[in-house]
Amino acid sequence: MGKLIYSMIISLDGYAIDAEGRFDFLEAGEEVHDFFGEQLRSVGTYLYGRRMYETMLFWETAHLLENAPSFIVDFARAWQAADKVVYSTTLQEVASERTRIERSFDVDAIRTLKAASDKDITIVGPNIAAQGIRAGLVDEYHPVLSPKVVGGGTPFFPADIRLDLTLLDEHRLASGGMWLRYVPSAPMAEV
Repeated sequence: MGKLIYSMIISLDGYAIDAEGRFDFLEAGEEVHDFFGEQLRSVGTYLYGRRMYETMLFWETAHLLENAPSFIVDFARAWQAADKVVYSTTLQEVASERTRIERSFDVDAIRTLKAASDKDITIVGPNIAAQGIRAGLVDEYHPVLSPKVVGGGTPFFPADIRLDLTLLDEHRLASGGMWLRYVPSAPMAEV
């Protein structure tokens, strides 16, 4: 059975997307790509909202860039090897292999996907993740704290829930970021 993992780079004050719609909170050099590439080896499926999917489309062809460093090629290959599900009511077609569109987030379909998967599933994007969190589907949380405070935007966690989490692991990045791995330690409560 695969775990559903919610992971994003977030600002130090807890925002996944800033007030201007950006989420470029961490310098993504070789160390960051190598670390995340290693984390993604366990992932068989990515769940995205439309905007995050369109951002990640870069990886569909990144390996073809002239003089692409090996860490970019390796990360691209890891991304390409996984299935992708895009939740969107507006996207008409996909621009990557191994990708399908779903018009709504179906909790039962995600439960079935988890039960049938021998690899992990990553949910990326605070709005789509909020649906999984509220349904009690998320097994692990992997926020990556950046050394930036942005003062507002869309938070990593939805505002109307309370979670008690247990820290399982951490990893410091030379860029000043820190990857954290949490699991729920108690059932979720609504605020």
